Amino acid sequence: MKPYQIIYYRGFGSPRAVWLTGRVLRQNELVSPADQAPFWDNLSASVSRFLTSEVDGITVRIEAFGQVFRTVTNDEGYFDITIDPAIELPTGRAWFPVRYALEGVLQPEGYEGKSGSGQGREVVKDGQLMIAPAYSQFGVISDIDDTVLVTGATSLWQTLRLTFLENAFTRLPFAGVAAFYRALQGGAVTTLFNPIYFVSSSPWNLYDLLIDFFRIQGIPKGPILLRDLDINASMISKEGHHLHKLAMIRKVMDVNPDLRFILLGDSGQQDPEIYADIIRDNPGRIVVAYIRDVSREADRDEAVQHLIQTAANDNVPMLLVPNTVAAAEHAAVLGLIDPDTLPEIRADRKADQE
Repeated sequence: MKPYQIIYYRGFGSPRAVWLTGRVLRQNELVSPADQAPFWDNLSASVSRFLTSEVDGITVRIEAFGQVFRTVTNDEGYFDITIDPAIELPTGRAWFPVRYALEGVLQPEGYEGKSGSGQGREVVKDGQLMIAPAYSQFGVISDIDDTVLVTGATSLWQTLRLTFLENAFTRLPFAGVAAFYRALQGGAVTTLFNPIYFVSSSPWNLYDLLIDFFRIQGIPKGPILLRDLDINASMISKEGHHLHKLAMIRKVMDVNPDLRFILLGDSGQQDPEIYADIIRDNPGRIVVAYIRDVSREADRDEAVQHLIQTAANDNVPMLLVPNTVAAAEHAAVLGLIDPDTLPEIRADRKADQE
């Protein structure tokens, strides 16, 4: 029998409400990727991410903030719960520990964990959750595909090739992203901590790959919000993509009612449309939206320009930028990042391009 595995996704929230989610599977843990891994190893790991054995109807015990909470997995092994910390949180802290455990379940006979025999042991996973400190200047909500990570999201075959045949070491970031996001997290006053949230329509099955990719590239840590893998027409449609990202962005904003946000995306899919909706529905809460220009079609460029004007009518600048440096220079003018970080961002972009 394969071992039980708790996969936790970084939680997030505010002093009043914290959202936690994860999944329970029966499978061996995936090994960390290697820089020079052969084609077959990458393909094997990718297939393993999608051929999962879900555990439904199992109670997950969650320990956080000195309290215990419980929830039950659904028919695809997912669990989620919104909790109230119900305590006064320490000033200046952003990350807090959380422990997940399966109630009434022990690892099967013959299982050996990383630290030796795991047979008969309780199934436990330690994780972290993020709460924006009260002094945060703003929050950042960023798309992933073709905004942070080169995916070729406008080409199905390119996306499949990169997903299944590459790993976290060989996937490429957009040039300069890591340094720019570090600058945004630090803000114009480098003692600040501005939380960053990553939103994508990619499936949760790719979560570990993205965690490794962000770590390898030096991109600041933050919650990564993906979606359930449901192979049907609605999942791959523009409407399904639009509705999922809208829901995740609204969740982030709802649990941070006092925080204003910067939005980052690309022109290739629906980010300008989604961000225009968010701007319209949340007057005064969006500082600026940066859209990386990745489209090459005149009709798409015209549609994006129309959305930029729509945002301007709502008093929010939405900029179509050719690269990370252009967005960073504008952010420095607005007082969102320290101008002294611009040389590092330019150097980071040059290094990534090389």
